[in-house]
Amino acid sequence: MKIRAITPQEAYHQCNIDDFSFETTTEVEELTRYIGQDRALEAMEFGISMRHRGFNLFVIGPEGSGRHSVVQTFINRKASDEPCPDDWCYVFNFEQPHKPLALKLPPKQGPVFKQEMHILIDTLKTTLPTIFEGDDYRVKKRAINEHLRQEVDEIYEAIIKEGKKESIAVIRNEQGIVFTPLDNKGNPMDLEAFHKLPAEEQNTFEEKIEKLHTLLQNSIHKIGTLNRDAKEQKRQLKKETASRCVGHHLSTLKAKYYADKGAIFHYLQCVEKQLIENSDDFLDRPDPRQEEFLPFIHTPPSFAQYEVNVLITHERNGAPVVYEDLPTYQNLHGRIEHQAQMGMLTTNFSLIMPGALHRANGGYIIIDAGRLLSQPFAYEGLKRTLRSGQIRMEPVERLFGLMSTVSLEPEPIPLDTKVILIGEPMLYYLLCDYDPEFSTLFKVQADFEYDMERTTVSQQRYAALIAGLARENKLLPLHKTAVARVIEEAARHANDCQKLSLHIRKIADLIKEADYIASSSGKESIESQDIEMAVTASRRRGGRIRNRMLESIEDGIRHIATSGEEEGQVNGLSVVEIGGDAFGFPSRITAVTRMGKGDIVDIEREADLGGPIHSKGVMILSSFLSSRYVPDLPLGLQASLVFEQSYGKVDGDSASCAELCALLSSLAGVAVKQSLALTGSVSQKGELQPVGGLNEKIEGFFDVCAARGLTGDEGVIIPEKNLRHLMLKKEVVNAIAEKKFFIYLAANVDEALSLLTGQDAGERDNEGFYPEDSINGRVEATLTNFAMALQEFDQGKENNGKETKSVIITK
Repeated sequence: MKIRAITPQEAYHQCNIDDFSFETTTEVEELTRYIGQDRALEAMEFGISMRHRGFNLFVIGPEGSGRHSVVQTFINRKASDEPCPDDWCYVFNFEQPHKPLALKLPPKQGPVFKQEMHILIDTLKTTLPTIFEGDDYRVKKRAINEHLRQEVDEIYEAIIKEGKKESIAVIRNEQGIVFTPLDNKGNPMDLEAFHKLPAEEQNTFEEKIEKLHTLLQNSIHKIGTLNRDAKEQKRQLKKETASRCVGHHLSTLKAKYYADKGAIFHYLQCVEKQLIENSDDFLDRPDPRQEEFLPFIHTPPSFAQYEVNVLITHERNGAPVVYEDLPTYQNLHGRIEHQAQMGMLTTNFSLIMPGALHRANGGYIIIDAGRLLSQPFAYEGLKRTLRSGQIRMEPVERLFGLMSTVSLEPEPIPLDTKVILIGEPMLYYLLCDYDPEFSTLFKVQADFEYDMERTTVSQQRYAALIAGLARENKLLPLHKTAVARVIEEAARHANDCQKLSLHIRKIADLIKEADYIASSSGKESIESQDIEMAVTASRRRGGRIRNRMLESIEDGIRHIATSGEEEGQVNGLSVVEIGGDAFGFPSRITAVTRMGKGDIVDIEREADLGGPIHSKGVMILSSFLSSRYVPDLPLGLQASLVFEQSYGKVDGDSASCAELCALLSSLAGVAVKQSLALTGSVSQKGELQPVGGLNEKIEGFFDVCAARGLTGDEGVIIPEKNLRHLMLKKEVVNAIAEKKFFIYLAANVDEALSLLTGQDAGERDNEGFYPEDSINGRVEATLTNFAMALQEFDQGKENNGKETKSVIITK
């Protein structure tokens, strides 16, 4: 067997400071490209460059990996070289007032157009009254009135002449027109004189007056027609006058936007028509005293319908990059605000507010996927927008079905935005599985790496990353010894001495804590001891539960033996993760065996304390025993396995090798050294497989042994494939160097058994038998005895059953 103890250099792979040509990070140049994320950056480059619909990005990465800053910086750099998108405005729709129109203008022209329309209205407020008060308009209007008066006078003169012919006087007074007979002298006759006339003469006058009444009625109808014609002439005169004025002032704008003959030109034509038809609004000049004392009687005309609501304009060049921190439905799609007027809520097109999608139109929008999914309607609204290619603004109340009144329906705006969602891997895979539309809308996956290869070159680049973090956070520069210590800690975070963690937040937090320590000491740079103190302080802050566990072992409350030998008892190693802290501690694993039906009882599983992976590991033990021992006999074994004093959930298969060794120790009747602990999962063929949390597990057992005093017999057995994962703390490395603590590498269960028992595990000879004094030989002998005894027991039960049956028949 190739069993060996590791060296201190293998327990902790130091970073060689001679590989660095600088003294402090002030001499290190900044990174021009992010390290370790080549795959993700290639995916982002592809997703951003692919302009077809549906090629939006989902960035996958753990929290704290720097994914947000990397994505935002990368896209900002890309967007700065792209053209600035168009401006968008909302204007009043004169044909359908509840459906405001969306106008697209060239970049930075939205405010210009708004100012142009404002100047137009202000100019007309002055110009139109001046023109209508001018001599030209007044002369033409007076001519129409004079012509009307002349025609009316001619009509009345005709009636008067007709009355004279019939000896009837036509008198106009305040009550109107009165017809009165004339006497012989041509004077109007009073009522008394009229009644003195003969009846026949009276009847004649009455008939003449009736004819004149009919003529008067016809004349009044004609006068009404003349009045209407005069009003129409004055209206046409006003319209023509206003048209010349409005057309003159609008001609510049229409000429400017004539080229495209699009929505803006059509809108200006509608504005011109409305201004001409509503020119009286510019002539309304109420009495100031009336406005002061009776403000509700007279409401001055509003010109708000001619204003322009600049929804989006871009002051900077390049495509916009928007990060929406609170992706609610309204924050993404915009909202329609209301204002209180006389106890009522009203709204208009000027109260339309943009959302993040409007601001990012023509550019990029970055959204946290978890926050998006936590907001009602936000995710579904985003998908609908991406499907339709339009940003449609609807009140949230309508989505809830709570609105039945007519509200504004702004015209949708075409969407040309690249959407980048950032989320955890599990969230991405759940969306892929449960949302059929997700993969059609987010076709590009940018998967961030958790770690990178540790080489001399990569350490140089990591040093540049550390220097950049120090500059970005305005920290003290790091000495090269501190840089080396940070790199070593990054390897420990990666749980692999050949890799470096890309969890940027943890590294940045470590440097910040070291900066605090160094600054408190008045240092000009951060040194390795500052990093070490920061690591130690961090462990201490999160070590309350770990210390309580260690105290319970020291006080004998939790039974863990680190000396002597016990049969069927092995020290397994466990790791606990609470929040962001992880620590290891030993667990006593015991096994009890006897003759039975081949059952191995996992007490953790029976008590619902074992997870599925742990249960799988125990099941593998049964397969191992069946395949290795007594192949020609049934497995007549009854065994039970348990984690002693375990009161919580147990999961994972890293203790399966320890459980197997405890089981074999019980079967062989061989005691196990309690000064050694064991970790590693086992295969059906007895191979030791690597496990996680190795550093914490080893350190947990070391702390227990160190607290009781190291004798030089203590140690831990680990799978040989786990060697690359070792980055142990300084105390453990020093103990290894002083031969007070050992870490042994084992490839299979036989090697682990030999270390634990100090005896040879044994191999089958040419005839297929294990040596009798070997562990495997004793195990097989025990299992053979169990099988034979079980066979005899079953036969005895069968004979007893037959005798009982025969007695019953005899009776």
